[in-house]
Amino acid sequence: MKIGVRARFRHGLCVAPMMDWTDRHCRYFLRQVSSSAFLYTEMITTGALLHGDVDRHLAFNSEEHPVAVQLGGSEPDALAKCAKLVEQYGYDEVNLNIGCPSERVQRGAFGACLMAEPELVADCVRAMREAVKIPITVKHRLGLNSIDDFSFVEKFVRTVSEAGCTTFIAHARNAVLKGLSPKENREVPPLKYEYVYRLKRDFPALELVINGGISSLLSIEKHLLHVDGAMLGRAAYHDPWVLADAGKTRRDVVLAMHAYLEKILSNEVKVRNVARHMLGLYHGHRRARLWRRMLSDSGRLSQNDPALLLEALEAVESTSSKENSHERSPQAQQVEVR
Repeated sequence: MKIGVRARFRHGLCVAPMMDWTDRHCRYFLRQVSSSAFLYTEMITTGALLHGDVDRHLAFNSEEHPVAVQLGGSEPDALAKCAKLVEQYGYDEVNLNIGCPSERVQRGAFGACLMAEPELVADCVRAMREAVKIPITVKHRLGLNSIDDFSFVEKFVRTVSEAGCTTFIAHARNAVLKGLSPKENREVPPLKYEYVYRLKRDFPALELVINGGISSLLSIEKHLLHVDGAMLGRAAYHDPWVLADAGKTRRDVVLAMHAYLEKILSNEVKVRNVARHMLGLYHGHRRARLWRRMLSDSGRLSQNDPALLLEALEAVESTSSKENSHERSPQAQQVEVR
């Protein structure tokens, strides 16, 4: 099954920004699996960039393109300064987080609580657009707490789009700001895919990317009948092969990651920093448990030897043609982003 995505839009298949997960090593790994999926950094607050180690937050590998930085903040001037830094580092996009419901983010007066202040979000978008030439996009929820009226999100999108934002990534749930943890906010509020579809119908000139509860190629295909792109989160992290290019093998990916580790290994970068992101590579394979066990072995990881990847590869993969056929990404299950 091949899935064609509208050529005039850029975000056919995306991997969501995920705190503690989508660091530069994770993104490099995902790029070896998929040549075209749009990747995102973890959320970076404006304070972290303006008062912290910019290079630690923004340094990345050129192979990661297309890749965007997700910023968290609510002050237009601060966001504009950070957007300039992002552009200077060579990223393809700045994404503004209007979806995170955590209490820490709420204390900073940004994230999902800004859904209630579309005019402020519009000011933030406008300030960033005036500061940089790269696109400014917004990732948001559909509502807050018990608000279930489509007009709430419709007003938000209309107001922010008038400030020049043309790409909206909609997590198809409300954000519940009190009483639910961030994890529960990803699972408990009901999914309202039809609201996202309706946004696309009401704003046909905008690029609408859908997020939330998407875990299979079949569901991606269904959504792309109604919207312009689909964003996967934890499903892509735990089963990255769902993103795989046609013709790519897991062996290809492991060899590329071994070469990457050999190049970047240092006192600051350890094998475990990279291997932890690769645990799901053999998800669904009959030797997946062996792969995870070898890459999680504390004794072997303490040796800090990139050869661990090659040893795990040879242990997991059979040399028989029959078993090797399991390693090639099935043409019938690929997402083709044109």
